[in-house]
Amino acid sequence: MKSLIVLINNPVAKHASDKRTAMASYFLQSKGYKVEVLFTEKKGDAENLAKNAISGSPYFIVAAGGDGTINEVINGVAGTDTPVAILPMGTTNVLAKELGIPDDVRGAMNIAVRSAPKTVSLGRITLRDDHKPRYFVLMAGIGFDGEAVFGINEGLKKISGKGAYIFSGIKTLCRFKPDELTFNVDGKPYSGYSAIIGNAAKYGGNFIITPDARITDPNLYACIFKGRKGLDILRYAFGVTTGKHLEFKDVFYIKAERIEILGRAHIQIDGDYLGMTPAKVEIARDALKMIF
Repeated sequence: MKSLIVLINNPVAKHASDKRTAMASYFLQSKGYKVEVLFTEKKGDAENLAKNAISGSPYFIVAAGGDGTINEVINGVAGTDTPVAILPMGTTNVLAKELGIPDDVRGAMNIAVRSAPKTVSLGRITLRDDHKPRYFVLMAGIGFDGEAVFGINEGLKKISGKGAYIFSGIKTLCRFKPDELTFNVDGKPYSGYSAIIGNAAKYGGNFIITPDARITDPNLYACIFKGRKGLDILRYAFGVTTGKHLEFKDVFYIKAERIEILGRAHIQIDGDYLGMTPAKVEIARDALKMIF
């Protein structure tokens, strides 16, 4: 009996197409696998499809889409023995870049069938008003970053991809009036107005904000920004693009296992909007099997 592979496809992802999906399915079948292709229709579908797919004991699940689709799939399978592989089809494909997975279908599927699953750790975030935690594989963005994602026009995102993030970032910069936040990092308090909490190094493509973070390392790395003015945000952005931001005196960079965030600010995880602080972020050790 052939081993089953379930491919969960987001057909509205920036670089999704019937041709790419068919190529992936044909390649996997040519290697002797039975392939079931499932399509999402709305937000949350990828998580539910992944949860339901587990009962069929698939050899692995392929998350075919962008970082948001991957995030939903990992939330569906975290804590189980079902591995997740990646077929990048999104706007920026940050996780694929982090793991060295190519954009071309054959290259990505070659890695899926030839590489052994690795056990990785995830970030786990719980909002005070919601007792159900959410997992993230890349990062959680608090403050400016979260507000910029909150303001993204989804219609513009489908058309322009990265342009929607840039446009929303400019709008957010013009109106950003944040409250001061307290970050209790493993019990030690820090104050700031924004933060990136990384489980991986890359951000927004090939930029690096938390350079020491690795999904195979059971630790988070918090980059806390103390400035609140527009000029501070621009300076931080320049620092990130040049790799100098950790040298700034008003930036804290801290290794952590658990972070409590007090105050009111927007949150995004893996590029998708989540909600508002207060929140608790912690490392979920060995929470997922991933193929890369």
